[in-house]
Amino acid sequence: MATQFSYCSSSSTTFTPSSFKNETHLFSRFHILPRKSHSCTWISLIRPRIRPRKHFQLKSSNGHPLNAVSLQDGTSGVPLAKNDMEPQGKEESLPFSQSENLGPQLSITVVGASGDLAKKKIFPALFALYYEDWLPENFIVFGYARTKMTDEELRNMISRTLTCRIDQRENCEEKMDRFLKRCFYHSGQYNSEEHFAELNRKLQEKEAGKLSNRLFYLSIPPNIFVDVVKCASLRASSTSGWTRVIVEKPFGRDSESSGELTRCLKLYLTEDQIFRIDHYLGKELVENLSVLRFSNLVFEPLWSRNFIRSVQLIFSEDFGTEGRGGYFDNYGIIRDIMQNHLLQILALFAMETPVSLDAEDIRNEKVKVLRSMRPLQLDDVAVGQYKGHSKGGKSYPAYIDDPTVPNNSLTPTFAAAALFINNARWDGVPFLMKAGKALHTKRAEIRVQFRHVPGNLYKRNFGTDLDKATNELVLRVQPDEAIYLKINNKVPGLGMRLDRSDLNLLYRARYSREIPDAYERLLLDAVEGERRLFIRSDELDAAWALFTPLLKELEQKKIVPELYPYGSRGPVGAHYLAAKHNVRWGDLSGEAS
Repeated sequence: MATQFSYCSSSSTTFTPSSFKNETHLFSRFHILPRKSHSCTWISLIRPRIRPRKHFQLKSSNGHPLNAVSLQDGTSGVPLAKNDMEPQGKEESLPFSQSENLGPQLSITVVGASGDLAKKKIFPALFALYYEDWLPENFIVFGYARTKMTDEELRNMISRTLTCRIDQRENCEEKMDRFLKRCFYHSGQYNSEEHFAELNRKLQEKEAGKLSNRLFYLSIPPNIFVDVVKCASLRASSTSGWTRVIVEKPFGRDSESSGELTRCLKLYLTEDQIFRIDHYLGKELVENLSVLRFSNLVFEPLWSRNFIRSVQLIFSEDFGTEGRGGYFDNYGIIRDIMQNHLLQILALFAMETPVSLDAEDIRNEKVKVLRSMRPLQLDDVAVGQYKGHSKGGKSYPAYIDDPTVPNNSLTPTFAAAALFINNARWDGVPFLMKAGKALHTKRAEIRVQFRHVPGNLYKRNFGTDLDKATNELVLRVQPDEAIYLKINNKVPGLGMRLDRSDLNLLYRARYSREIPDAYERLLLDAVEGERRLFIRSDELDAAWALFTPLLKELEQKKIVPELYPYGSRGPVGAHYLAAKHNVRWGDLSGEAS
């Protein structure tokens, strides 16, 4: 087991969140469009978005324009030294138009800019937002890391991961060049206030006296979260606008370490400034889950124990830990996937109808679900670890063949669990959850199995296996996003032969436009101050409270995971677990879907 550590430095002084408190929304959430002739335009109230770069006005929480608020209002923080406030040296000037000088400035700092996540996900997501005009007129992007690098070297590095996938008809190369000119780099240590003060001076020079809003993305290991937040809070936070921080998982290893991390972050930030990101909540099909349920009368009445037999949340990858064995062995599949990604989806799926679409109303309902869940028992869990396997003349390594993994490691690469919600809507319905690496396919989906039809007139046509007649609603998150409903149907002909058919909404066939990456949606939400898809601290506490006792029992009793071949359907124990609750895994039916 990994050594436990305190996120707070022993020499840390307790600070009250200061200039980070000045939170504002970037623009009003709802807009009225002018009426044209006699036609009406239906506008979704769930996610109304007007192109910010063309209609961008900052407003405070009380609705007044932010530039009407005193710069000192609500900024009772530790003042920076005078020399920290004054620009020093000459920097490359930005190609701002005259109109750009009128609005506020958005400064995005990617901390850990030289890492894989920043290169493969964050910078491409920022470019995609810029390409489609979702970012405000005035914005800059700073990379911050320990690696020595110039502005031009940063641009060369991230240009290799930017793509023109969004719209080939426009001049993408020209937009890419304009985006890269807004990208800058500063090298510094993560625990150095002096280096963050230097970053602050560079930011101030680019902001050129405009009202400043700053977003920090922490693409770094969790053991240095607090160091960075402390330095950014004291030396690089905005003195006139808002400052927000996006924190990547993992949020601790258990209840204790997660609680300690939250406590330390709140020495320098308010809860409203902490955006705990779970990129799965930004997936298109996860976003559509609430729309499907709450805006379709055909589904909402069925969403209960009266009609649903089981709910399955499935995550599988067709590759092993390749290159991440050292990190993965410290966490395992339960911490890496189940405690966050799958549990968050479960909470969204099972929650009661919220009072409104406001972020806090939705998160309140999610917390109720998590707090209503029955404690996880070891008997309701199966764990596995993949072993070496040869197939088609090719050999696949075992998990412990990874040189960064101990030879005697008991870390599970596969886990299945049966969870139950003790409330009136879901009492007795098993929520089966499984996640694994090195399996036969790559997929992430939600499968809703409905109950059998009472007194089914066509029972003889299905024989003894009534599961063949079970209606099933499937939301495939990846790959090939789709929603389909399995129904029973008569095969055309003179005889009576029944068949299972799909009512299928395949996204790539129905919608011609590219589906945004999850990071694009979540970054845009953080800029807008929309917290609906980010995790609140009490949500995190409730999630860890559910899994921590199980994790401790697995580690203390040294439970040996069942071995399964690389590229297989997983350990046999997962099938026994499903059979124990009188259901079968929907993805193992042998059907192509």
